[in-house]
Amino acid sequence: MSIETLHTDHAPAAIGPYAQAVKANGFLFTAGQIPLDPVSMQVVGTTVAEQTTQVLDNLRAVLAAAGCDFSRVIKTTVFLRDMADFPAMNEVYARVFGEGKPARSTVAVAGLPRDVRVEIELVAALP
Repeated sequence: MSIETLHTDHAPAAIGPYAQAVKANGFLFTAGQIPLDPVSMQVVGTTVAEQTTQVLDNLRAVLAAAGCDFSRVIKTTVFLRDMADFPAMNEVYARVFGEGKPARSTVAVAGLPRDVRVEIELVAALP
């Protein structure tokens, strides 16, 4: 089995002992992305819609570094600080994924890093 870590400067650097993503057996597994600007490492946005947009921009950069895009995503997991944010998050998410709808789990959590409203991780098929 081949395992390779992936890093891009176009997404926030890992803020702990983990990789932005790992390629293994034809799949890409990303770490959870929160709404950090990749340059300043500061939280972007205050609303869940603004934060979801930044999170998906970060994931787009990680996918691109692996030669992928959102059409290759198989599964996502969305972590929300408040399930009341689901409709606004879902609107941004649906706009980004369009017709390519991966399997998804969405869970409410007690807290997220830097007190953000949303975190998303994904699994994609490598080309």
